[in-house]
Amino acid sequence: MNRRPHGFGLIELMIALTLGLLVVAGTLQIFISAKSTYQTQSSAAGIQEDARYLLSKMVQEIRMVGMFGCLSTVTDSSTNGTFQASYDAPIAFTRTGTTSVLTLTTADVGSNGTNPNWNIVTDCRSSSTAYSPANTPAASSLTANQFIMPIRQVIYTYANNQISTGSTTANQAVLVSNVTGFNVSFGIASSASSAVAASYVATPTDTSLIRSIRITLTIAAADSKAKSQIFNVVASVRNRLL
Repeated sequence: MNRRPHGFGLIELMIALTLGLLVVAGTLQIFISAKSTYQTQSSAAGIQEDARYLLSKMVQEIRMVGMFGCLSTVTDSSTNGTFQASYDAPIAFTRTGTTSVLTLTTADVGSNGTNPNWNIVTDCRSSSTAYSPANTPAASSLTANQFIMPIRQVIYTYANNQISTGSTTANQAVLVSNVTGFNVSFGIASSASSAVAASYVATPTDTSLIRSIRITLTIAAADSKAKSQIFNVVASVRNRLL
């Protein structure tokens, strides 16, 4: 009787299993690679979002530095005369070891800040007076031409790989973490009459010559899935710091 073999032999079965394992391994490798790429891109996007949030906030406030109204002089009627020092030097930057502190005195840019440190009451013609919030005249007592301009002091502190901000060094809220580098340099004009920055220095000796501020920021990924990224931005000081 002629009998034909049926089914798979051992060799055929081993070949089929090997090919199946190769296909499964290839498919798994594709999924692992896609997941790794997604995690890297997501981590890099998080870094960029943190940098965009911080730098856009700082640039907005830097552009408003020195905006104290229409008149070149402001009478200081604040409590204990606290306004005058910030009026004379609305930008201050200090480095102490690994800690950097940038202090800006700005016109209020809206709802993204804290309560004002001072209020300037002015008519933009003949009078401009700075008051502390507690002794600011009531709006009902102002003349028809007067208005109130809120002024805030914003302090940015870089320490312990974090950048925080607040109205004082003791009252700070963390904005961005995993910051491995934060550098500030100042564009200095060659003379008081020049509106163009001729050079950049780390520490300005005359704040009235500051025309712009350059910020360099390095942020690392919290999950180490992406490489550290460096961001640079230059913000022009729109108001002459007299």
